[in-house]
Amino acid sequence: MHITLKEAAAKMLEAENLVITTHVNPDGDALGSSLALYQMLVRLGKNVEVLIDDDIPESFGFLPDIEAIQKPEKESYPADYLIMLDVSKDRIGQVLNKCQAPIINIDHHRTNDGEADFLYLDAEKAATAEIIYQLAQELAVTPDSAVALCIYTGLSTDTGNFRFSNTSAFTLRAAADMVEAGAQPHVVSEALEKRSFKEVLDRAKAMETIEMAMEGRVAGIFIDNALYETLDTTEGFIDGVRIIDGVDVAVLMKEVEPGKCRVSMRSKGVDVSVIATEYGGGYCHHLHHTPIHSATHERRLQEECRLQRFSQEDRVSVARCHLRPQR
Repeated sequence: MHITLKEAAAKMLEAENLVITTHVNPDGDALGSSLALYQMLVRLGKNVEVLIDDDIPESFGFLPDIEAIQKPEKESYPADYLIMLDVSKDRIGQVLNKCQAPIINIDHHRTNDGEADFLYLDAEKAATAEIIYQLAQELAVTPDSAVALCIYTGLSTDTGNFRFSNTSAFTLRAAADMVEAGAQPHVVSEALEKRSFKEVLDRAKAMETIEMAMEGRVAGIFIDNALYETLDTTEGFIDGVRIIDGVDVAVLMKEVEPGKCRVSMRSKGVDVSVIATEYGGGYCHHLHHTPIHSATHERRLQEECRLQRFSQEDRVSVARCHLRPQR
């Protein structure tokens, strides 16, 4: 059922034991939002665990309390509520099975499946971190420098360092408040922008796989499993094609296991979530062995490009799709 943010805060305040989780392949918004909420709830005297069923990228090591994040390795995690941030139920891995508590879901993705027990969804927000910023007020917690840095990180990463068109006046006001509370923007940018020499070379290899479609309006990077196994990270690769002049939709397809791919799409003016939703929201299990750059999907993208002109920057992760990249 849908609830207000005030109602979500009330449920957290009445609880004693809480588990926070977010999606696999966590990004800055997922991690920043989770840690900011963790810190606020601990300050309120709650027993809180943060569980993520995936590795944490080393680049986020600067986040306060990053060491509090654990993998769900125990058999069970009793709690009054499982709080899911920036995600639907289908992308939290083993946490869903190991924490059998009622779910409070806070998200900003319009593709959210709505299956949580209690859902607060604001698709107008650029990042879940914006909602956590508002939640602090409902919890009557004044962000300290640690909370501020975590929230600022979520705001910055989901807006492309405030360059994407989803950046609103509200986003910038929230960021300004976090800076006043002690967040240091240069700490975030320096940590997330630096690359090792190998990562630079890896990106160059990935860029060699770029394919263009629809007269240059769609560009994709297609990483097969052999190349994927040699890469340390694919973070930021999709931005390398998004900036190509004339490109409306950028696609990153990586074959994480033989025959199993993870797909991300990012657009400037096309609502790519329409495409993702048609194939099951965050997942697209029934695209089995159908290349995303086939004629069928090219026509679908072309129709969306023709009909949709959204000002919002939209990124949709379509995880674990059973697609096989074609070279």
